[in-house]
Amino acid sequence: MSTLLTGIAELVTNDPAWGEGQADPGDRLLGTIRDAALVVGDGVGVAGGQVIEWVGPAADAPDADDRRDLGGRAVIPGFVDSHTHLVFAGDRSAEFAARMTGTPYDGGGIAVSVAATRAATDDELRALVAGRVAEMRAQGTTTVEIKSGYGLTLEDELRSLRIAREFTPHTTFLGAHVVPPEYADRRADYVDLVTGPMLDALLADGLEASPAAYVDVFCEPHSKHAFDEEEARTILTAARARGLALRVHGNQLGPGPGVQLACELGAASVDHCTHLTDGDVEALAAAHGTTVATLLPGVEFSTRSPYPDARRLIDAGVDVALASDCNPGTCYSSSIPFAIALAVREMGMTPAEALYASTATSGRSLGLDRRLAVGEPAELAVVNGPSHLHLSYRAGVPLVRAYEP
Repeated sequence: MSTLLTGIAELVTNDPAWGEGQADPGDRLLGTIRDAALVVGDGVGVAGGQVIEWVGPAADAPDADDRRDLGGRAVIPGFVDSHTHLVFAGDRSAEFAARMTGTPYDGGGIAVSVAATRAATDDELRALVAGRVAEMRAQGTTTVEIKSGYGLTLEDELRSLRIAREFTPHTTFLGAHVVPPEYADRRADYVDLVTGPMLDALLADGLEASPAAYVDVFCEPHSKHAFDEEEARTILTAARARGLALRVHGNQLGPGPGVQLACELGAASVDHCTHLTDGDVEALAAAHGTTVATLLPGVEFSTRSPYPDARRLIDAGVDVALASDCNPGTCYSSSIPFAIALAVREMGMTPAEALYASTATSGRSLGLDRRLAVGEPAELAVVNGPSHLHLSYRAGVPLVRAYEP
């Protein structure tokens, strides 16, 4: 069966073939087609079972088995949320309230989520993740990365990753989130646990069967709970030696070594990038095509921290992505439209740049080609408005949903 989607006022393809020659910079970047249509059909082995069969102006649209008129709405690639922490139990709303009255964030609250997550059953965690993923799809997210990091024992980290794998193939082992309380006076022992038994367990059945595709570390010398440069390097190099790809939490609470370390080791992404030196920006620019700078403005909103300067990064030639960082402590928001609105309002991005960052570039950090093009999965979202501009123009309004066949 094939379905013709017509009545599309604006189709964002992220395809440079459609952007070529367009006068507007946003249209060039997004490969925009006005008064457009596309055909989706059944695809073997494709996520969701749907593949794009045709894209173009509505006047040229071919016949299909079925037809759906979208009534002048915009269609965009589904959001790729490339940084989330969805496997957790418990509530930290009181911590948020305390930050709003001046209590600074230092990573210590993670231990509260660790205790609650360890105490939860598999079924309880599974239900919580299912609810969060459904919430994301209701806001246009079609692809999500999920990290572990609230177990911090071998068994709890593995079960977190196995549960995450039920919802996405894009999982990240974050055993190096913080040093758990029981290892507070034995930090080196915990690093040994992460780099030895934990990594060995991930690879026990071979890389392809492992429930983690990436290894991440919270490299933050400004937090006594996170990992310093030497500890982070030890963990990342051990993972890379085992053939695992890398991601890094870096430069969130202050200037630090995370960005430089990520670029040096060829990490797929370094996330937060809130406090950057000129040298950090130069390193990220030099790592163009390899290391993406993933910005998480919901964290700055939720912690009263300064926003990253996305304009500085883009103008320097850095690959910039946007993600939610949905987590119980520093940003319990699953909304990519919210992140887009913050990026446009507070970080110097144009609406087109913010949409591209949350689809194409965020996808690239996970090894995905997120275009609406023939042969690609039908991972798309429908905006209840005539243009992608409404995502930031009407901030806070539930305008976008993942397309359902």
